[in-house]
Amino acid sequence: MKHVIALDVGGTGMKAALVAEDGSLLHQARRATGRDRGPDAVVESILGFAAELRALGAERFGTPASAAGVAVPGIVDADRGIAVYAANLGWRDVPMRDLISERLGGAAGIPVALGHDVRTGGLAEGRIGAGRGADRFLFVPLGTGIAGAIGIDGRIEAGAHGYAGEIGHIVVRPGGPECGCGQRGCLETLASAAAVSRAWEAASGTPGADAADCAEAVASGDPAAARVWQTAVDALADGLVTALTLLDPRTLIIGGGLAEAGETLFTPLRTAVKERVTFQRLPHIVPAALGDTAGCLGAGLLAWDLLATEVPA
Repeated sequence: MKHVIALDVGGTGMKAALVAEDGSLLHQARRATGRDRGPDAVVESILGFAAELRALGAERFGTPASAAGVAVPGIVDADRGIAVYAANLGWRDVPMRDLISERLGGAAGIPVALGHDVRTGGLAEGRIGAGRGADRFLFVPLGTGIAGAIGIDGRIEAGAHGYAGEIGHIVVRPGGPECGCGQRGCLETLASAAAVSRAWEAASGTPGADAADCAEAVASGDPAAARVWQTAVDALADGLVTALTLLDPRTLIIGGGLAEAGETLFTPLRTAVKERVTFQRLPHIVPAALGDTAGCLGAGLLAWDLLATEVPA
């Protein structure tokens, strides 16, 4: 059976799959990145994992994988196949595409597509998840940080330099909290799951309290939690309206850990966005559908897309 390898690399763990041409998952596995052993060890973990998947596919389906798709965090130059920078992995200018291709196919190599983790997850959500059927969508996962993926006619717009969709670094509160990017008041310093966790830990006085605890307290009617939550929702709505004004998506897909709060997030968020628009058209605001499998599924789609665009020898 023809299949591809899909790898979704995170800060601490990797998700992998063998993916059939129809998008079905033939095999799934997870593994730690090994980042505690340094950046070179992370690269070797990825290469070893990919090689194991190739061997498993060849044994189980009678033929090795036709291609591989890999999603990685940080700054990615997909055209050159280079992981330019990933602070949480200690990477700078890692030629990941060539390394994987060589490990999987020897001197001849196999086709490998490299993608940014959020944009890859957005590709899956747009094609086979919550954005299916939408010609224009914006995927915004709310996790440790906030990023975005701009979907146009079944593909993801990376931008001229690979930075398109970085909605988390729109300044929504000038002079606000310092952001790792060097600015102050960025959206992700106020409305990410990490930001809500910090705010609720301070407001509740409970060490280790996080965004999920805050959402639970909001649902139970805690006024302090409601204030923390609404502050985040207001900041998020301000950032999203800026994005809507620029991009005019038909569907706005919200994912990540904060979206797991369900209507505790979506009801006030839809209201806040609606209150802020004037001439803009409201998109459908929906939760992501694929959960933590989105990145892996998207990596598989990248691999199949690569095969579809290859010119026969």
